[in-house]
Amino acid sequence: MFLKHFLPILLLFCISCISPHGEHQPNVLFIAVDDLRPDIGVYGNSDVKTPHLDKFASTGCVFESHYVSVPTCGASRYSLLTGRLPRFRQHLQNSAFEHFTVGQPEGELPESFIHHFRRNGYYTIGIGKISHAPDGRIQNPLAPMETLLELPHSWDELVFDSGKWGSAENAFFGYANGTDREGENGQVKPYESGDVDDKGYVDGLTADLAVQKLREAKKLNKPFFMGVGFFKPHLPFNAPKKYWDLYERDQLPTSPVSDLPLNVSLASLQKMGEFNRYKLGDEKATLEYPLSEAYARKLIQAYYAAISYVDAQIGKVLDELERQGLAENTIVVVWGDHGWHLGDHRVWGKHTLFEVALRSPLMIRIPGVSPKRISKDWVVSTVDLYPSLLEWCGLSADHLELDGQSLAPLITTNSVVNRENMAFSFFNNGITMRTSRYRLNRYFRDEEPVVELFDHLEDPHENRNVAQERPEIVDLLMPSWEKGDTGLYKPK
Repeated sequence: MFLKHFLPILLLFCISCISPHGEHQPNVLFIAVDDLRPDIGVYGNSDVKTPHLDKFASTGCVFESHYVSVPTCGASRYSLLTGRLPRFRQHLQNSAFEHFTVGQPEGELPESFIHHFRRNGYYTIGIGKISHAPDGRIQNPLAPMETLLELPHSWDELVFDSGKWGSAENAFFGYANGTDREGENGQVKPYESGDVDDKGYVDGLTADLAVQKLREAKKLNKPFFMGVGFFKPHLPFNAPKKYWDLYERDQLPTSPVSDLPLNVSLASLQKMGEFNRYKLGDEKATLEYPLSEAYARKLIQAYYAAISYVDAQIGKVLDELERQGLAENTIVVVWGDHGWHLGDHRVWGKHTLFEVALRSPLMIRIPGVSPKRISKDWVVSTVDLYPSLLEWCGLSADHLELDGQSLAPLITTNSVVNRENMAFSFFNNGITMRTSRYRLNRYFRDEEPVVELFDHLEDPHENRNVAQERPEIVDLLMPSWEKGDTGLYKPK
């Protein structure tokens, strides 16, 4: 009986107490995927083709209920990298790094967990979109020919191959012929089936660059942190034709909730400004009516093709990790920066506090830890990754100001008595709390209703706000919701 209870604690101790300068200190490979909802085979979507991610998932820990802090790219990544929930309006913007880290001197507290790794002897390599800019750089407003790092103190190397597009920004919105959305003034479609190989779009170049850097990293005499940021399936949903051909469009299901949710203000949704910037789309998205079923299926096929494309690129990187003999001493994280409405509630995009915009994949493989699924009964947050990575790599978090809870005990024992089983997210003048059963939203706005309650046991697609029908549940949950109120919407 003693051993039964002692062994999980011993394993956790071994993982978390590796010497910061010991020869067996693990490397970290962090793979970020843009706009990826949990449409992966291992998450139960039998229509999507993701053999490489499914294979990886079989070797690691899969979190079924992972939620991001903010449903927009830059702000979600800022929360990830700082381990903090939003406290200022700028924390909700894609320009968060420009407000808080660009051009700032190195301070006592690290600007990111990558910076913390670097300070503790890790060699840090960034490839692609890890912060918000496609290559981690923004244009210097005072010197237009110069660029500034979004994370000026985090990287030993920050590299990117923009290929035929000439710049990272162009590559991010790039089409197979070398054009891009901005260069064409938006006169493009939100999808493309390109008659090209994998390097015909930029994620193929990113995968090749990651393979090269893994070969170089093997020769280092110190542990490394490598961040690899893939663009797809972010708009435009562009992918080589062979990935489109994996899908029979007419067989793909559309959203089970393609109408507006009940008892919810339109202010809780969004107007698809990002989606409609692609001016040659077959139809314009609006909250007034859903897209036609035929166009919805075309877009879903395009999104799935983009997922299958990026799945293949991730597979190349993971295979190289194995070939170089690095897998046995490397923590690998695959993280989606938020979800995406595929016509759910008539929305095409992110930028809401609904489940489909906030839930994203999180899969982690840790040397010496057996594969497992962390069930939907355990809710985890993106801010939990910062303290978790430090614990697994034997780095102290004592002096840091972090909002997350380490995932290490949850992975080791699959149950933590004292864990606060909730995740908080922020957007649209609102704060949401997700528990294992409920989502409770409170908005700071004039439009009613300002409180929304969704019961996932009875309504897994969040089709009906039942706050007025169940005020006793709202009253029961509100003290917990208040723990996530960082004062963001209060006058400063």
